[in-house]
Amino acid sequence: MATQGTPLVPFGDADDTADAAVQRPWRMRAILSRFASGFEGFLGASGFDRGPWLVVALASGVGSWFVLGAQWQWILAIVMGLGLSLAAQSLWRQREDRAELRLAGTALGVAFAIGLVLVWARSETVGAEPVARPSVMMLDARILEREEQPAEGRVRLVLATRDAENGRAMRVRVNVPLDKDRDFLREGARIEARARLMPPSAPLLPGAYDFARAAWFKGFAATGSLVGTIRLVEEAPGGEGAIAQVQRWLSAHVRDQLGGASGTIAAAFASGDRGSIAREDEVAMRDAGLTHLLSISGLHVSAVIAAAYFLASKLIALWPWLTLRVRLPLVAAAIAALAGIAYTLLTGAQVPTVRSCIGALLVLAALALGREPLSLRMVAVAAATVLFLWPESLVGPSFQMSFAAVIAIVALHNSQPVRSFLAPREEGRGRWLARRVLMLFMTGVVIELALTPIVLFHFHRAGLYGAFANVVAIPLVTFLSMPLIAVALLFDLVGAGAPFWWLAGQSLDLLLWIARVTAGQPGAVKLVPHIGLGTVLVFLAGSLWLALWRGRARLLSLLPILVGVAMLMATPTPDILVTRDGRDIGLVDDKGRVYVLRDTAGSYARENIVELAGTEVVPMLVSQWKGARCSADFCSLPIVKGSRTWHLMVARTKNRIDERQLAAACEKADIVIADRWLPRSCAPKWLKADGRFLAQNGGLSIHLEGERIDRVADGQGAHGWWDPPEFD
Repeated sequence: MATQGTPLVPFGDADDTADAAVQRPWRMRAILSRFASGFEGFLGASGFDRGPWLVVALASGVGSWFVLGAQWQWILAIVMGLGLSLAAQSLWRQREDRAELRLAGTALGVAFAIGLVLVWARSETVGAEPVARPSVMMLDARILEREEQPAEGRVRLVLATRDAENGRAMRVRVNVPLDKDRDFLREGARIEARARLMPPSAPLLPGAYDFARAAWFKGFAATGSLVGTIRLVEEAPGGEGAIAQVQRWLSAHVRDQLGGASGTIAAAFASGDRGSIAREDEVAMRDAGLTHLLSISGLHVSAVIAAAYFLASKLIALWPWLTLRVRLPLVAAAIAALAGIAYTLLTGAQVPTVRSCIGALLVLAALALGREPLSLRMVAVAAATVLFLWPESLVGPSFQMSFAAVIAIVALHNSQPVRSFLAPREEGRGRWLARRVLMLFMTGVVIELALTPIVLFHFHRAGLYGAFANVVAIPLVTFLSMPLIAVALLFDLVGAGAPFWWLAGQSLDLLLWIARVTAGQPGAVKLVPHIGLGTVLVFLAGSLWLALWRGRARLLSLLPILVGVAMLMATPTPDILVTRDGRDIGLVDDKGRVYVLRDTAGSYARENIVELAGTEVVPMLVSQWKGARCSADFCSLPIVKGSRTWHLMVARTKNRIDERQLAAACEKADIVIADRWLPRSCAPKWLKADGRFLAQNGGLSIHLEGERIDRVADGQGAHGWWDPPEFD
């Protein structure tokens, strides 16, 4: 019989148990050692490059801050990142054969934690608390920025002012009707104006554009429009906003020299001003997969820098005395860098342009130093620079699309089969050109494949023929349109630019023709419902593995990519979409037709409903739904899903209804939707999405099979731009 305090040992004696307890840590350590040896051998065989993966870890930290919803989760994630670094140091501190693993684990953990801290600090530094409620306010303001948008008939002003309620300094954006008598609205001027202001808007529906988040990182406390007139209090001081004034002058000059649609495109290339481009041209370029040509980005900056580098090299080579005394690539790179920086400043120095300029400058530095200019390490340095300066750009489509495209290009052209295909050989000029054209087309296809998940996630639509259109459009813009615009501007100094403007106009007319023909083809655009964050993350994980890894291990990327394809194909179409204010809804039937509550063709709400339903059909009214019964105040209709019939009731007005009648109707309904607060006596069987519910949860995407509700609030968490009201 065992004495008190002595453990019972059913099998064996106490000495055996003690030996097992001593041996257990050594066995675990041996297992870890074998795993580490195998993993380190795997890294060595694949030619593991830490640089790009460090940036992936940095970006993962930034992204985690947006995905995680509470401060304690952010702190825990930082601790886990640092814990990984400490674990790597402690496990392999005295093992020289584990130096690679120790360094990789330490660096990746620290990079993850730094990314999370960076974006958190950025949010606390630049984020602006939105105004409490919509209101009409008298503003005494200083103009910080002016953006002309002739196509919309307005000017956008960013103003520094004070909140009339509490006196706090704030930054607001106000739309002002375009008027020639308002040329005094320049950067630095002080004005008085009456404006209707409202807090930046949260997403209208789950998956829609989050303007509130974008406004938070731009420091906007409110947006709105002018009410009445503007009075000039103090003129803009001399020299203020000089670059912006030059940009506006250049844009107006280009449009004067080259009218029509081609003139607006030329103005965008020359000055970055897209405000004059007609909506139908924007849509055609988007559906043809050519929108990237309108944004001043890598293509434009690279073209300017490449042209400057080429011209500088040739001109300096004509001066033997200088050529013998300086390193020609270094001087040409310096001149090209100055040209790129000047072009970036002239076109507004927006984040995408600055990002492209940084990448191009790194390529120049590599050329000047005799290094490989197109490498994934260069891309990683550019991405890390942007993330340190603007970590919030990670979640925007511009950052994701541009770096996905660049990574795809670099990975493709650094692969051995492509290097062999493009290697110099004895052949005729025709065969040489054919190989380059084929490679350009293949590059376009790879870029389209890399961008498609990102485009579908953000815009819910993708142009299917973009690779074909870009084969012609990119060389056309790079080697013809942009050089002709530059030459025309140069010859305008002596009044002889007209012939070159005509040629530039012909090339841009051809670009627009390509866009319209491509976009007009049957099946040119594919629309899908919101695919969800998980789907796009699986795609990105597989794509990054494919691009950054080497050797046969790359084939492992096919697994997540195929899983992503399966998830994309299985993305369900929502049955009911409810806007954040409850004023409109979208119903999708089993044939993909969309029914909306209000007849507001062209409205922002209707466009979002149709887009997130994944269809291009013209929507019909809810009153046309089979079995619908509508009065002036409510619509009641059945929705058959599977073996069940759901009964939906939707408010059409805010008219007062007898509470007993309303309660009786609610009792028969499964779902009730209204843009006002409904009394507690209105108790449907499953969901009451009234004004109170929507104010707390935002827009809804309802899937009746599985009884799932996706809410805008689900992806917001404790971030500063999301502050729903609290009710008892």
